[in-house]
Amino acid sequence: MTESPDSRAKTLNFNVGVLGHVDSGKTSLARALSSTASTAAFDKNPQSRERGITLDLGFSSFTVDCPDHLRDNKGQQQYDSLQFTLVDCPGHASLIRTIIGGAQIIDLMMLVVDVVKGVQTQTAECLLIGELTCPRMVVVLNKIDLLPPNKRQSAIEKMTKRLHKTLESTRFKECPVIAVAAKPGGPEAPELEEPQGVPELIELLKKQTYLPKRDAKGDLLMAVDHCFSIRGQGTVMTGTILQGSLAINDTVEIPVLKVTKKIKSVQMFRKPVSGAMQGDRVGVCVTQFDPKLLERGLVCTPGSLRTLYAAIISTRKIGYFKGSLSTRAKFHITVGHETVMAKVTFFGLPPADTEPTPSEPSSLETPFTFDREYSYQDEYVSRQKEAASGPDPEQWALLEFERPVTCPALCLVIGSKLDTDIHANACRLAFQGCLLHGFEDKSYAETSLPQLRIFKTKHKEGQVERVTDDYSVIGRSLFKKETNLQLFVGLKVSLSTGESGVIEGGFGQSGKFKIRIQEGLRPETKQLLSSSKKKGKSGGKGGPSSEEEPKTESQPVSIHLHFKRYVFDPHKKMVQS
Repeated sequence: MTESPDSRAKTLNFNVGVLGHVDSGKTSLARALSSTASTAAFDKNPQSRERGITLDLGFSSFTVDCPDHLRDNKGQQQYDSLQFTLVDCPGHASLIRTIIGGAQIIDLMMLVVDVVKGVQTQTAECLLIGELTCPRMVVVLNKIDLLPPNKRQSAIEKMTKRLHKTLESTRFKECPVIAVAAKPGGPEAPELEEPQGVPELIELLKKQTYLPKRDAKGDLLMAVDHCFSIRGQGTVMTGTILQGSLAINDTVEIPVLKVTKKIKSVQMFRKPVSGAMQGDRVGVCVTQFDPKLLERGLVCTPGSLRTLYAAIISTRKIGYFKGSLSTRAKFHITVGHETVMAKVTFFGLPPADTEPTPSEPSSLETPFTFDREYSYQDEYVSRQKEAASGPDPEQWALLEFERPVTCPALCLVIGSKLDTDIHANACRLAFQGCLLHGFEDKSYAETSLPQLRIFKTKHKEGQVERVTDDYSVIGRSLFKKETNLQLFVGLKVSLSTGESGVIEGGFGQSGKFKIRIQEGLRPETKQLLSSSKKKGKSGGKGGPSSEEEPKTESQPVSIHLHFKRYVFDPHKKMVQS
């Protein structure tokens, strides 16, 4: 990564996401923890400064000595120092997309909770995003200076207990909880008072660190969160490398602008370096372009990102989402660094192919195949709804985007209903998944979707009107008068008495039709059909005969037609197995 392993001290960069409900004091906490403020740090957004709320991913950092447990196996210390990069994520809902954008690179989550208010809607949503994207968490109870000193300890203990109960069913059960006052007296107070509990928090963070999996291989993907130009030098993009690596003189692509640029210099927290890799937070200076065109976005190895008009994803419903997930509904889809509306079609395995329910949910990254048939679903099938145990059955969704999106393969996808009222105290994150297949062709509906064999099963029921001979009957009530019966000629039907036959064609003009019974009618069926006619004429037991009595009352033989139609078949063919 640098000139040579020994030429300069090595620093491990560890990304800590600071998440929490709006106004829980995240920015004050990041400020209290930090020494070096990076370019995007601390509410640089003017709109954010007026409201005192973080609107974008702010970044800042501080460096400590490398703790002993980060030595590698041979007892050799790989790093001299540990740099915590704090990713201060916005807490309000319209900006869920920003959090998801930052969450891919977060090694540890610091969930900030206002000790007076406890868990609020956005706290729960942050927790969910953490569950989807992050292996470890520390909970920080902030604003303890607002508790009366004589009741402080008991209030902290009570809130800690409540939080442990909330976290019981998540991957963060038994995670550490620590109490601090990041900005005693509140955001407007003068800087006279020292923050409380911050040195202890730094020690706790050090204990929670691990060597994150960093991989320099593969295509470069960098999330840019800030962009500015330096006269005479070029344009600087600051951000975090999500995958791969970069070095001076590399050529990178900015997909949104459809341009490639050459890297002139690289800095990490104001120190020049020759290159950087996954997990590093960098400033990259490239040949000049207008920085206003790219405030946020992705930079990548030329040609490595795809622009998609639709996609197939694996899906899993988020347990806290109370609504139903219906096919044809529109959801906000966050994928890569974009959030876009999409129409969703849910589908799963046909009942015959469904494997017995495993005790563990299947991996969301299992490759998708077009070689099998899938069953159309009106909505996502949830075991919770059926009050059954075990994970939900494996299912997928086709997303049809309202505008094309640029994203890497196999990336995390989150579907939400961001238009739900933020104060409704309901979780707006609806489902998660992994992008398994993308459609890059604008006319994918004609060129690619017909290969996606999702079918609907259809069942029609009619009645036998009369027998014409031992091998044929006339049926009715299966089709409307205006139906083109030619489409159904040759389809197999079955009678409720057990015989099977084939539709031979229409009979008359009223939608009746002729069925050929290859094996011939059974004697008992003929008996049944002839007796039902006589019954109508004789008036049955005890009553006077009445010619008007409708034949249907005693029409005992029904006709069943089963077939399936492929949802994306342009010819709308009917298929029978």
